[in-house]
Amino acid sequence: MSKATTTDRQSPGPHVADSHDVIRVHGARENNLRDVSIEIPKRRLTVFTGVSGSGKSSLVFDTIAAESQRLINETYSAFLQGFMPNLARPEVDVLDGLTTAIAVDQQRMGSDPRSTVGTATDANAMLRILFSRLGTPHVGPPGAFSFNTASVSASGGFTVDRGADKTRTEKVSFSRTGGMCTHCEGRGTVSDIDLTQLYDDSKSLSEDPFTIPTYTGDGWVVRVIAESGFFDKEKPIREYTKKERHDFLYREPVKVKINGVNLTYEGLIPKLQKSFLSKDRESMQPHIRAFVDRAVTFTRCPDCDGTRLSELARSSRIGKVNIADACAMEIRDLAEWVRGLDEPSVAPLLAKLRHTLDSFVEIGLGYLSLDRSSGTLSGGEAQRTKMIRHLGSSLTDVTYVFDEPSIGLHPHDIERMNNLLLRLRDKGNTVLVVEHKPETIAIADHVVDLGPGAGTAGGTVCFEGTLEGLRGSGTVTGRHLDDRAKIKATVRKPTGALEIRGASANNLQGVDVDIPLGVLTVVTGVAGSGKSSLVHGSIPVEEGVVAIDQTPIRGSRRSNPATYTGLADPIRKAFAKANGVKPALFSANSEGACPTCNGAGVIYTDLAIMQSVATPCEECEGRRFEASVLEYRLGGRDISEVLAMPVAEAEEFFGSGEARTPAAHKILSRLADVGLGYLTLGQPLTTLSGGERQRLKLATHMGEKGGVYVLDEPTTGLHLADVEQLLGLLDRLVDSGKSVIVIEHHQAVMAHADWIIDLGPGAGHDGGRIVFEGTPADLVEARSTLTGEHLAAYVGA
Repeated sequence: MSKATTTDRQSPGPHVADSHDVIRVHGARENNLRDVSIEIPKRRLTVFTGVSGSGKSSLVFDTIAAESQRLINETYSAFLQGFMPNLARPEVDVLDGLTTAIAVDQQRMGSDPRSTVGTATDANAMLRILFSRLGTPHVGPPGAFSFNTASVSASGGFTVDRGADKTRTEKVSFSRTGGMCTHCEGRGTVSDIDLTQLYDDSKSLSEDPFTIPTYTGDGWVVRVIAESGFFDKEKPIREYTKKERHDFLYREPVKVKINGVNLTYEGLIPKLQKSFLSKDRESMQPHIRAFVDRAVTFTRCPDCDGTRLSELARSSRIGKVNIADACAMEIRDLAEWVRGLDEPSVAPLLAKLRHTLDSFVEIGLGYLSLDRSSGTLSGGEAQRTKMIRHLGSSLTDVTYVFDEPSIGLHPHDIERMNNLLLRLRDKGNTVLVVEHKPETIAIADHVVDLGPGAGTAGGTVCFEGTLEGLRGSGTVTGRHLDDRAKIKATVRKPTGALEIRGASANNLQGVDVDIPLGVLTVVTGVAGSGKSSLVHGSIPVEEGVVAIDQTPIRGSRRSNPATYTGLADPIRKAFAKANGVKPALFSANSEGACPTCNGAGVIYTDLAIMQSVATPCEECEGRRFEASVLEYRLGGRDISEVLAMPVAEAEEFFGSGEARTPAAHKILSRLADVGLGYLTLGQPLTTLSGGERQRLKLATHMGEKGGVYVLDEPTTGLHLADVEQLLGLLDRLVDSGKSVIVIEHHQAVMAHADWIIDLGPGAGHDGGRIVFEGTPADLVEARSTLTGEHLAAYVGA
């Protein structure tokens, strides 16, 4: 019997499998990319830079990450693909060397009231199992501790037919113990509606008494109420009997016939709760959001004290702690409590829970609590929360894609984030980062700079190589990489003060502070120190205060800068006046829309599990309007030509001559002021970058009347060169007599301030105090806080 023998032979060269060490992109044309061809090294950290709108996200997210996800989806059966989103293949000729891509973007997490930090990261699920095993008294399975699960019980009988006249009735019962508070239904808050904001009770139904958006006298909603037969249309609402008032406000849905049509009548309160209050506040249109803020007050649920949990769930404890107490702790304190538990029967569960909680602390989110609503997290906090599940993962050779991971981070916290990115790389993963901050660009193994400009002026690779090569490349990023704003020689004198006394929202510890007016005030501090709580939670929201937060712009492919900013209305009216027709003709979403594509400009062909195909509409040639509308002109241009204009050209067009329209020119000037002169008026919002959306939002709010502007991290998504333009804009606002209050981490904005208020010294219960008030020069000289140390290093003091 012969034995197989092996000999040690030296391989003549590298294994063929080792040759796949780059991601090769050839001919990328997604959005504004212009036939980009590039090779990205695998198992390295590559940072993509360039001005806002230059094509970074189009290359990294919309091309590389999107194609990886599409190819993974194609490995599933046709049946499963039918339940997945149809992903179109990116506009690219060749994509080689792709690995599984995990995209961690800035998108806010779901803002359902029942979605919390704990439910989003599985920490709550592990705590529920823990309390169901160790809690005393024992109240039931894990579902008994879930505020998303209601208690249900039912009983009845059913008949079993066994043929040949053999039937019998069996009784069954079913019960499920849930942890949901029955009063607030697991939301933690209850709503109280101010009836005086809904209608004028001195009027009758025939006098159009409603002050609710969309409740107009000639609309179907009001017609159903008025013609339901339950009320006298001429009788003032305040004179209704007790029964009429109940039917008007609270009646259950009932069928009524109006003009021969069967419709449903329902009381006003349940109708409003279904139509307005069941929606995410941030997804509402501005006028509806303003109505809800005015008419509805949300207060802590008196039954569960805001914990969302039933009394039964709160009665079970481990030691002296119930699950509501555990979820209300700061995560770093909860991690210490879990470390003190020693129970062999649940040892694997405790180990996993400890790892998850320690990951929060490691990533700089130890100041959060698990019961924090996920919709209240900032973009940076949401992104880092999504990273939790990837820390400690055993996967290697994965492509991780990050969108500005330094957003919302104090300079002190950026180093910690950088170490996490390097750890992912060192485990053999490819890390792709879209970033503007020099501190993160500095750790790159490879840099790709896109540009040279934004929009149509960008979309090309201006440089790829090392950090030192970028510095000497002469590109916009290379020239500005070592830019450092200087401390102002003189600062403006305040004209007054906004007094805040005893502020205690969230982690604030009875803060007393005077915010100067008539100057540029910057509020700083590490993430979680209480900046937003002080500014958004303590400054009275009154007439004259314009707050611009981090809420993302929402919009479909039909939304564009013209519709979002309100520019479309004066343009339509100008066209209508010049041609003697209705303004609605000049809306691609109304009467003027091309009948073939319904104003979309493209025809979508659904191919079931295959990607949908979008082809330009042959009827309107992608211009979205029907031919007869395009015959109407203003200043020699039709409406489609105007919507194709860049902002800078449109500003000149509507500023003089036959097309002169002051209302339109005013909005266009604001868009140019924030550096969006290159955007076309009709460009879909879905194609805008994060920085472009931030500036579009800023330009829109600048049109609101007010003496005090509150901005929350306006440098989000902005390139180093764009920050200079933002500083100029803030100066112009202050010089025009406005007061500007900015929450910001960017040292250039701090250095440019007239007054700095620094919170800290730490995050969560270690913060919430004023640690410095004064000028930037005083802060640099004192170096008494983390912010002071980093600002001094930045300006080279």
